[in-house]
Formats: sequence, C-alpha cells, structure tokens
Amino acid sequence: MPNDVSRRDLAKLAGLAALGAANGPAQAEEGAVKEDTGRRFPADFVWGTATSSYQIEGAATADGRGPSIWDVFTHRQGNIEDGSTGDVACDHYNRYKDDVRLIKELGCRAYRFSIAWSRLFPDGGLTPNPKGLDFYNRLVDELMANGIEPYATLYHWDLPQALQDRVGGWRSAETAKAFAHYAGYVAQHLSDRVKTIFTINECGRFVPFGYGLGIDAPGLKLPQAEVNQARHHVALAHGLAVQAIRAKGRAGTRVGMAENITACLPAIDTPENILAAEIATREMNAGFLNVILEGRYTEPFLAGAGKNAPTFTADELNTISAPVDFVGLNIYAPQAYVVASNRAPGFDVLPMPSSFPHMSSPWLLVGPETAYWVPKLAAKIWNLKTIYITENGTSSDDKVTADGKVNDLDRVMYLRNYLAQLQRATSEGVPVKGYFLWSLMDNFEWVFGYKQRFGIYHVDFDSQVRTPKLSAAYYRHVITRNAASA
Repeated sequence: MPNDVSRRDLAKLAGLAALGAANGPAQAEEGAVKEDTGRRFPADFVWGTATSSYQIEGAATADGRGPSIWDVFTHRQGNIEDGSTGDVACDHYNRYKDDVRLIKELGCRAYRFSIAWSRLFPDGGLTPNPKGLDFYNRLVDELMANGIEPYATLYHWDLPQALQDRVGGWRSAETAKAFAHYAGYVAQHLSDRVKTIFTINECGRFVPFGYGLGIDAPGLKLPQAEVNQARHHVALAHGLAVQAIRAKGRAGTRVGMAENITACLPAIDTPENILAAEIATREMNAGFLNVILEGRYTEPFLAGAGKNAPTFTADELNTISAPVDFVGLNIYAPQAYVVASNRAPGFDVLPMPSSFPHMSSPWLLVGPETAYWVPKLAAKIWNLKTIYITENGTSSDDKVTADGKVNDLDRVMYLRNYLAQLQRATSEGVPVKGYFLWSLMDNFEWVFGYKQRFGIYHVDFDSQVRTPKLSAAYYRHVITRNAASA
C-alpha cells in the first residue's frame, strides 16, 4: 500500500465575490427553472453508511472478547504507521447509542456494521460468548428503535487469533468450517431483526495483503500457491456460511458478499473497449467473485496461475457457488483502464500516468465513472438482479477551523461526482438497490492508524467528540432529495 505523501499546493481561486455567497438563500420565483425530478435515484433506493468492528468498537478485552489477528498485529512495533492500535478506536462499544443518533441525523434508512467474530467466539471454536452477542442485540435494537435497518457483515478482517495460531487461519479449510458455525449462530440469534447478512468483506484485500505481502494482519509473506489456496478457503467459507445462514436463519433472511471488485473500465467507451472491459472484469476477479457467481475458475485464471493454482474439488465448487440474494461492491478507485486487444485474453491494461488525479490517499485515484461502469458491467457479466454499493468514500486532508468546522470540500467533490455517475447507472436500469457511504466517522484506518480520515463525522480521538463535517451536510442533502445534486 502506498505511503502518505504531501498534498500538492492548491492555487487560489479568483472571483469568489462573484459567487454571491453573501446574498442569502435564493427565493423561488415565477418562471424559475423547475428541478428535473427525473434525475433522481429510484424511489425505494436504500441510503446508508458503513463501519467495521475493529475500526470503531474498541473495548478490546471487554466482556470476554478474545484477541483477533489485528489486535496482535497492531501491538507489534513497526506494523502501524503512527504506532497506534484499535484498543479504544472510537469507543463505539460504549457510545453506540450516540452513534446511532448520528446515523439518524443523516437521514439514513440503513446501517452496515460488522460483527467481531472473536467477541462471539473468543477462541474461534464452538463455544459462544453470550456477552458478546448481548452487545449486538443492543445495537440492533437501538437501530430499529430509530427506524434504521441493520445490515450485518460477518467478517471484516478480524479473524480470531486462536484460529490463526491453531490451524493457520485462512491457510486451512478448518477456518472455513469454523466460519460456517459462527455464521449459523449469528443467523439463528439475530435474523429475527437482521434480514440482510454479508458473509465476507474484501477478500481481494485481506488475502493478498495479509498472507502475501505481509502488510496487513496476520503479516505473512507466503508463496503465491499458498496465497491462492487461502483465497480458495475464503470462497469456501463464504459458500459454507451461505448454507448455514439458509439453514439457521429466519424466513426472508438475505445473504451475499461484499467485495472490493477490481474495477476495470473502458478507456474510451467504444463497443470494442466495453467488451474488453467485460472480459477484464471477469478475469481480474476470477479468483473470488467469478468462482462464487459462476461456480468455476476460468481457464485463463488457472493457466495463469499454473503450478500455483489452488487445489479444489467439484463438491467445493458447488458449495462456493451456492446462490446469493445480492452482491455488494466496494468502489473507490479505478484499478484498470483497458482497451481491446487482438491478443489473448482480449484486453490490454493501460499504464496509469503519474499525474492522474488522486485524493489525500495516493492510492485513491479519482475516477467517478467507476461508479457507473463497475455495477453496469457486473450486472451484465453475472446476470445480477440486486447490487449494493457497500462502500464508497474517500480520505481527506481534514482541518478543523477555529470555529470547530471541517470544510472537507474535496470529499464533497468526490461524493458528488461518484454519486452522479451512480445515478446515471440506476437511470439506465442497472439494479443498484442501495448505497453505503464509507465511513460514518473517522476511525482506525488499518496500517495508517489514525493518520487517514474517511469519516463524514470528525472524531477527536482524545475526547471522542464527534463533529459533522461539510460532507455530512451534503450527504443529508442527497438523501433528502434522493439525488446527487449538481
């Protein structure tokens, strides 16, 4: 993952007086241009926001919670840029009622949170921790009392450390079986109120970064064959969890996954390049999304992996491809602009210029059209009927002004442009049913610690005071109008 870099100096904009900021709100007059009510999201579109357990909860040892791989990883010197941990984070475990109020103030109808596996099963085994379940019961009840629908994610990277120690974590199929047991338990106890469950979040990040590059927990640098096998075990865990949720959950419980899909876009939207982007999307996501949605590893994927290809059985592929009710797509930056090629596999990835615009995180390239092409291509390739944008947002170089405000204009710019492109997709019938902004509040941002801020609520990590940023006002405006707005 790229390291932080200094922001480029911004030129001052001339002619601010011409904006008429001092004139007050405009009054509607006869003959004024009426708002185009067609430029809106579908009437039943779900607006939400998202967080994850390790990034916000804190209370690392409270009420019987066992250590996760991130607890151990963050306490090893040198792994986190600012030397911090998630031991306290946003103290959400103790402040969840206040945080639910923030969600309600935004006007969100939904909240996507993750459950800490080691809070429910401290040693990753079969014996549950009732106090861990109690917390999520309280959280879900608080959400519903405030008119907010809970969307639960079972795995957002915080594997019980005991499973890592005992069987090697995702290197072993035993972890997939343990995950299925955990999934069934959650469904049995929460699906009376939680009707939408995501199994795995971002296999495309935590496997290569945690088991291949050593950047994320558990910090391993394994040979590629073992990385590919670990990814296969994660896909198997998803399939087993789908089966367990179907068996243990209440009628009407919906299940799917959330993946940081490798975003492949046509460099220019000619028919040839669009077809190339379809091919690239399937092949560059062949190791997880495609095997789940098609029940097979593609021939180019297996040929490219060669001797490093995962081993698997036909029964495992059948389990992995258990039907899902939806697909969640996490969308931030374009990963590949492609053009058609006469050579196999039918596309070329263009090199990214060093001058390509990005946000405060150097990896977060600004490509609003990603929010249009990714769900559009995914729906066509895999015949998807229900898609959620389960994460989208940006870091910002947030500064608190003397009067306590955070005018994160860059984040507002980013969201406005991405949402406009998503609105373009839904207007064309792409089946995106909801959007979860990442993130509700600043939090522990993995290897960057607290140096990068993705929230639309600013968090003072010393006082734990939450303050709405300008982007919170913008998102509230979007939700109220059900439109991205110009």
